Amino acid sequence: MRHIQQLIKDKLGLSRQPVQAIDVHLKAAADWLLQAQRGTPDDGVAHSFDIRKGKWNASYPETTGYVIPTLYDYARHYQAPEYAQAATRMTRWECEIQLEDGGVRAGTMDAEIVAPTIFNTGQALFGWASAYLNTGEEDFRRALVRASDWLLAAQDEDGAWRRFSSPFTTSKLNSYNTRSAFGLVRAAQALGEDRYLQAAIANVDWALSRKAGNGWLPDNCLLQRPDNSALTHTIAYSIRGLLEVGLAGQREDHIAHALLMARKVAQRQRDDGALPALYTPDWETRVGWTCVTGNSQMAINWLRLARITGDTGLIEHARRANRFNMSIQDLRTGDLNVRGALKGSHPINGEYMTYRYPNWATKFFMDGLMLEQLYDKIDNIG
Repeated sequence: MRHIQQLIKDKLGLSRQPVQAIDVHLKAAADWLLQAQRGTPDDGVAHSFDIRKGKWNASYPETTGYVIPTLYDYARHYQAPEYAQAATRMTRWECEIQLEDGGVRAGTMDAEIVAPTIFNTGQALFGWASAYLNTGEEDFRRALVRASDWLLAAQDEDGAWRRFSSPFTTSKLNSYNTRSAFGLVRAAQALGEDRYLQAAIANVDWALSRKAGNGWLPDNCLLQRPDNSALTHTIAYSIRGLLEVGLAGQREDHIAHALLMARKVAQRQRDDGALPALYTPDWETRVGWTCVTGNSQMAINWLRLARITGDTGLIEHARRANRFNMSIQDLRTGDLNVRGALKGSHPINGEYMTYRYPNWATKFFMDGLMLEQLYDKIDNIG
């Protein structure tokens, strides 16, 4: 019944709340991530809270991996060491559950299939790299090396990853794996290993070799749809990968393409600041719901691109996307399972993470707000 009430509120516009100071929204989001960690029997972060079932879903190794740097960043910039301590516990757990070959498993910890996958391994790199730089723990360095080496061994000569796709997605050749290449950039920076950077550059070169004349990247979504549309979530993943690999590798062509794609997405931003959830290969949009995660991810991309390229017009797009997501973060409820969290979709019955509050929606929300607030102070957010 709770999920129906939330849906009605969303549909009627009653779930929108007055926007408060960024610090207030950040604190509520950070507290929810710790609540999501407490919602599991281990030190990973719950995949999501399912409001329809009224339960936490099992820990998710992939996104726990990139929640870790967010909490370290928050702890450092806001003098809150308890969040760094939680991040360190998450990282030790990631070491414990790393597969023997160095990869990271697909899906949640209760998934019946246990298999390493490229994307999940790439995302775990963010956590190990950040934790190693923050703590110097040797176990974190070893895990980072093992996972990075596994990714290099799985990579084809042309830079693509064709093996070890997720058994839980229908798209098997993924342009958004440039986000995994970005993970290798973080490994290269933490370890001083140029081979990881070169592998990252090779993957982005491969992805761009397949681009359409209007900048569209094919195979850029979790699901294969009849119209070949893609979620803002995965489009944003690919943009961030292009940008950060290009920056690390001093490749202006990578950065220029990230800017092109980011401007295309910005052209369809709604008046309320949100983005339509799906874009077609002609950069058109045909759905009324929004992918909340994608809003925050694009805010990050726009802010990073504004700083790197000097296109300051993108800052307003980022601010508007952030304000929309701030307005749908529930700061009034006494239910700690959802207070401070971000939904997968708005309205909550949208196609992406339907009736769920996934941990990564809140993670990217925090990253977007921290980048906005600390525009001149933060570079390494994941």
